[in-house]
Amino acid sequence: MTMDLKNPVDLFQPGRVLKICAPMVRYSKLAFRTLVRKYECDLCFTPMIIAESFVKSIKARDSEFTTNQADGPLIVQFAANDPQVLADAAGIVSPFADGVDLNCGCPQRWAVAEGYGACLINKPELLRDMLRQVRNQIENPNFSVSIKIRIHKDIKTTVELCRKAEAAGVSWVTVHGRTAEERHQPVHYDAIKIIKENMSIPVIANGDIKNLKDVATTHQATGVDGVMAARGLLANPAMFAGYEETPLACIWDWVDIALEHGTPFTCFHHHLMYMMERITSQQEKKVFNVLSSTSAVVDYLHEHYGL
Repeated sequence: MTMDLKNPVDLFQPGRVLKICAPMVRYSKLAFRTLVRKYECDLCFTPMIIAESFVKSIKARDSEFTTNQADGPLIVQFAANDPQVLADAAGIVSPFADGVDLNCGCPQRWAVAEGYGACLINKPELLRDMLRQVRNQIENPNFSVSIKIRIHKDIKTTVELCRKAEAAGVSWVTVHGRTAEERHQPVHYDAIKIIKENMSIPVIANGDIKNLKDVATTHQATGVDGVMAARGLLANPAMFAGYEETPLACIWDWVDIALEHGTPFTCFHHHLMYMMERITSQQEKKVFNVLSSTSAVVDYLHEHYGL
């Protein structure tokens, strides 16, 4: 992954919906990104990384950010509340990634208490300053700077925020169609559509994308340029390739990739639990979910789902 990459904004093409892997804490790491890219995922995001500790600590950098030649196009997502810190973090990853994304949607209490995540949708001036600082400091004009937001109760406020972000040089906006207070309520596709209609840069829809049919219906309902999935991909990493449930080939691909990457057992096992949720009985889950070593898991898979 070097600087000769084209601008990730060029991935967005008229008449085509970009299929995107969401930033997922603990989960959208290199091994999983490698898996979903095999199954027609166009663009991947890293898990959210706290920019401040990333800038200050080599240890944080080594544990939080791993990539390789094939891991592209790639966007690194940061949590930040300070323009200089975000720009410094962006500078560190810029030789190895295609862009950075600022998290303006995480609703968790700890994040909001630190001034990260969803509270930023109510701080348009700070958001503008952060975007400008990254734009000014990163020399590569093809490096993207995007934001991922939630919506306000009054959609006019969100449209205003997005327009200010666009004026500050944001490359695209991902909209999770829920307010910061909402968790499992239905996604407000109407709100995403209004934002899309008011922007001239690409807009990505996020929230409750469970299969390829949802990608098409979301695109039709909102006119967005891309669709981002999180839990849908965890449950079925082959979702974007049109599979209704995780195919066995994908499960074995995960085993191969995870072993090759030295994925820690807990992460390896958790992904398999998600992937096999819909294709295993309660009885099978009882056995599988308490296995405690990689070899036990691989033996189990050979026994029940032989290659």
